[in-house]
Amino acid sequence: MTRNHPQPSRRAVLGGVAAALTVATAAGPARASTKGRWPTEFPLPDGFLPEGITIGDRPYAYMGSRADGAVLRTDLRTGAYETVHPGAAGTASIGLKLDRDGLLYVAGGGGGTARVLHAHTGELLRTYQLTATSGQFVNDVVLTGDRAWFTDSRAAVLHGVPRGGRGGVRGGGREEVRALPLTGDWTQTPDVNNANGLVATPDGRGLIVVKSTPGELYHVSLRTGYATRIRLRGAESVVNGDGLVRVGHTLYVVQNRLNLISVWSLSRDLRSASLTRTITDPRFDVPTTAARHGDRLYLVNARFTSPQTPQTTFNGVAVRL
Repeated sequence: MTRNHPQPSRRAVLGGVAAALTVATAAGPARASTKGRWPTEFPLPDGFLPEGITIGDRPYAYMGSRADGAVLRTDLRTGAYETVHPGAAGTASIGLKLDRDGLLYVAGGGGGTARVLHAHTGELLRTYQLTATSGQFVNDVVLTGDRAWFTDSRAAVLHGVPRGGRGGVRGGGREEVRALPLTGDWTQTPDVNNANGLVATPDGRGLIVVKSTPGELYHVSLRTGYATRIRLRGAESVVNGDGLVRVGHTLYVVQNRLNLISVWSLSRDLRSASLTRTITDPRFDVPTTAARHGDRLYLVNARFTSPQTPQTTFNGVAVRL
């Protein structure tokens, strides 16, 4: 494994960046945190092209690369990172989620795949070919029930991959991927990214999916695939919606090219969502996805509006919930 110990940030001094956080509404009383001295900005390799981030119970973030499918593990306490999966030419790691059993589920982007990795060793355990059609884009993933659910931004379908404990990985058994067509209020817009980030509903029976263009939220039944549009109050849309994080009935929507996180209160019946505040930060540079650890959200800056070259610098940042 390749290890890196970060130098002082090129963009901000770690000790002072927390003061730069701007929240669009008045902040409440400060909450005590055991992470007060943990870095709030951390480096990634030049040319890494980050997109996804996931964090489990332990203080380690896993981040995927659009450049070659590599996966890094960053120690949130120090900012030091190591390469746990080297990737390969022609592959990509977009959204990813860490399961409690140590398996990492990775969306393969334009390759149309879902990959399962061993989070500690980086070993590739299984590859599922979700799409056989060129032009489709497997974007993000969430874990709920007995499956890992993947969005395809260019097709009106969700893909359900069996989780490892059901034998698909550990036992060497063969279990089918479930294709769940999106119906109901869902209308697929051609030639743009549609379904992107997703989270489980509070009761675990459905999913909340963001449609990046034109910027809508949907409640999707896992039984039928019926998608019900969630009415937005306080803002017209969540355009450029990317990664989602849900804490109870509070939904955080990363709106990448707008450089903000919109925070929504979901109604109990999931038919509406009310905007409560927005989070901005001068360190945001087209953040794509977020993961929660304690009282922080950690995000990666994809820098889509900057040159995407092997020399382009990348980083991640943390903000308070």
